[in-house]
Amino acid sequence: MKSEGLHPFSLLDQDGFAPLGVLLDGKELNALRSRVSELQQAEDDRGGHELFDSKHIRHPREEGADRIANLVNKGVVFDILYTHPALLAAIRHVLGPDIRLSSLNFRSAKPGQGLQKLHVDWHEAVGAGDFKVCNSIWLLDDFTPENGATRVVPRSHLTGQLPADEMEDPLSTHPDEILIQGPAGSCFIFNAHTWHGGTANRTPFPRRAIHSYFCRRDQPQQTDQRKWVTKETLGRISPEARWLLDV
Repeated sequence: MKSEGLHPFSLLDQDGFAPLGVLLDGKELNALRSRVSELQQAEDDRGGHELFDSKHIRHPREEGADRIANLVNKGVVFDILYTHPALLAAIRHVLGPDIRLSSLNFRSAKPGQGLQKLHVDWHEAVGAGDFKVCNSIWLLDDFTPENGATRVVPRSHLTGQLPADEMEDPLSTHPDEILIQGPAGSCFIFNAHTWHGGTANRTPFPRRAIHSYFCRRDQPQQTDQRKWVTKETLGRISPEARWLLDV
């Protein structure tokens, strides 16, 4: 696979994922970590309830990871994670100009846990070029082979298949899978029809990340932004951010 030196957009087309580099400075990263810690303490076992309790799109609660959902409405510190120009350019490259934020959620793989089946972030397989969703991972910790880094199967977004169509057990290792690795503050984007999943965190520390997940504007949001948006958020965000949320 010849990927070295390719532009991120070319990598997205070819492999289904790409690094956007370190987009968060130390101050931004520390602020995100601090706010996430506050929310984890405040929400405790209710963390992620906006996602798991959704009647529109059901999402199973994950035992191996801590979650926080609806971050759009939980602090100005999160705004950059769905409005950063480099992120939006990459999302539009995959989905076209008419996009909206589907959800902004935190996931922390627990020590000794976190392994996920290879999956896609859509309910069915789609043909190459008919992509409905695109995702990104903002690394709050370094991603390493030991701490549950996300695995991806390059070029699987072009197959028109789901992992279960090819694999007897999507929890098992795929022969072509590679790990997304990078320093905290990095952002990786991936076509959400690319097969991916968290790996086991074999360290004594949580592995934290935030996913800003986008869909085409004609597709349903994972988090109904109009339902959850607060007056404080509406009074704070820019017109472009309102458009991205579709509120």
